[in-house]
Amino acid sequence: TMKNPVPQAASLLLEKLMLLVHIRPLPADSGGETPPPAPGYYDTSCFKRGDLLEVPRTLFIHFGIYLGENRVAHLMPDILPSITGDRRQIQQVVTNKRLILGVIARTASVRVDTVEDFAYGGSILVNHMDRLFEDQVLGSEEAARRAEKLVGATAYSLLWNNCEHFVTYCRYGAPVSFQTDKFCETVKMIIRDQRSVLASVLVGLASIVCLGVAPSTTLPTIFIPFFLWMAG
Repeated sequence: TMKNPVPQAASLLLEKLMLLVHIRPLPADSGGETPPPAPGYYDTSCFKRGDLLEVPRTLFIHFGIYLGENRVAHLMPDILPSITGDRRQIQQVVTNKRLILGVIARTASVRVDTVEDFAYGGSILVNHMDRLFEDQVLGSEEAARRAEKLVGATAYSLLWNNCEHFVTYCRYGAPVSFQTDKFCETVKMIIRDQRSVLASVLVGLASIVCLGVAPSTTLPTIFIPFFLWMAG
């Protein structure tokens, strides 16, 4: 039996879009990675140890836990921890090539970087998710200690173990990812809509076959959604 191509295509789209959460855009005239801002670019005086930091990117948000002294613990896909134990090499800023290979191999590391390397020029929101957890917020020191204990190589999944799962576990005690859940619900809605349109087309065609001729007003109702479904 042939598998339904709609869920497969939606799943592939999901994987591709989720990958963009970490990839940094490169300038047109650059042949390599763009350098991060110089130290001191961000005012860290307003950050406290254990704070949850968010950096909005093109499609998604990157998360980290502030450890103090201009250091942020965050989970990043990275192929190097699975092929080398050289800490100096691993600690270098993760390039897009390393990141993509890490996603493919489903390997990552919880690493500690400067605020500049973590944010990479993006704006930073502080403890913006606290409102969603109300009384579940752990103590700041507990959040920081949890992040520090997890530093090192780890498995990676775009859907089940990403940077948001890491920070929500550290600060709230529950590894969840709202942006992943929201995106999955959107994909499910698209799949359901695609199926309902296809079902209505099949019912309409069956009525034409059984009854002989459909009213002229019924034909656009049947075929317009069909062509939209095919084009989508």
